[in-house]
Amino acid sequence: MAAECSQHPAVLISLHHPLSALMTKIIHIDMDAFFASVEQRDNPAFRGRPLAVGQADGRGVVAAASYEARRYGVRSAMSSSKARRLCPDLIFTDCRFDVYKAVSAQIHEIFHRYTDIIEPISLDEAFLDVTENFAGMTYAVDIAREIKQSIRRELSLVASAGVSYNKFLAKIASDYRKPDGLCVIPPERAPDFVAKMPVESFWGVGPVTAAKMHSLGIYTGADLRNFSVSELRLHFGKAGSQYYNFARGIDNRPVESVRIRKSVGCERTTDADITTLDAARALVDELCIDLERRLAGKSFDGTTLTLKLRFGDFTTISRSTPLADTPLTADALAEAFRAILDKAFDARRSIRLIGVAVVNNRPDTHTDSRQLLLDI
Repeated sequence: MAAECSQHPAVLISLHHPLSALMTKIIHIDMDAFFASVEQRDNPAFRGRPLAVGQADGRGVVAAASYEARRYGVRSAMSSSKARRLCPDLIFTDCRFDVYKAVSAQIHEIFHRYTDIIEPISLDEAFLDVTENFAGMTYAVDIAREIKQSIRRELSLVASAGVSYNKFLAKIASDYRKPDGLCVIPPERAPDFVAKMPVESFWGVGPVTAAKMHSLGIYTGADLRNFSVSELRLHFGKAGSQYYNFARGIDNRPVESVRIRKSVGCERTTDADITTLDAARALVDELCIDLERRLAGKSFDGTTLTLKLRFGDFTTISRSTPLADTPLTADALAEAFRAILDKAFDARRSIRLIGVAVVNNRPDTHTDSRQLLLDI
């Protein structure tokens, strides 16, 4: 009925759980080193070698790293200069987003053989609700295994899969034995499994939150379970309730096959730090031209403008202003974002990245006319 965990990449905590016909069955598919794997697949010279997808020169950032590169500590979002220091033999190749999107569409075609209840998280990962599935298969693990095999056979790529009765556990399971992992967490194993997991593995726990948890003596799911929901809300706000539930293997969020877009934006890392307000304003103007183009045809009716600034020391701030009722042209956007920038700019701090975004989409709206409100 159940198999023990092993060191083999295809780890099954449980295969055919006796209650599987009665509970929700969620699969999380996560492509392994997706961008880099596509590049290695398409270029034999990259195979088996440390590879980074991204810009090698100037202020470049690693968008993705192959597993060969990860052994040296190279990670996505790392500066290219640091990546080269860690791995002098690192190969860089440019991003080909159109190719990655096309491959992602092929992967989703495989998903749709089993269900239309699919929630994309990014190009390389998604949740699938296979409680009822087109193949009429009883066990979600069998579907996950078939999906992995189809992706390998048809696309020459490798995916990891996690299977459980909710999204939180399915995602943890897919990360458990990457790459090429297959892990199932049934209800009776969930409490012990979660208790042993480091809090860094929990959904929504980034480096800052993890450090705060460590300061409270919380390092694992078991430690987290020792805190009441009121204590966690005191320290972490609304997220405290979610952490309380996660520590107990509870996650009632459904797989949402139609996701509402929450923002449209663009950002740019500069080749050299910006030190003057005029230079920052000029970049904002350029970004707003791109933002107008991205907003066109998206039927996106946001409520807020958000400016993002990353300084030379890598600290990041964001500043927002509400908007309502005027066409979102590049000129109107630039005027609004300049007003935000003027208040946020600090001549003592150089800027390495600026981002602009329209956020908080309003559902069920049918007007495209808005006016920008500049009170911040």
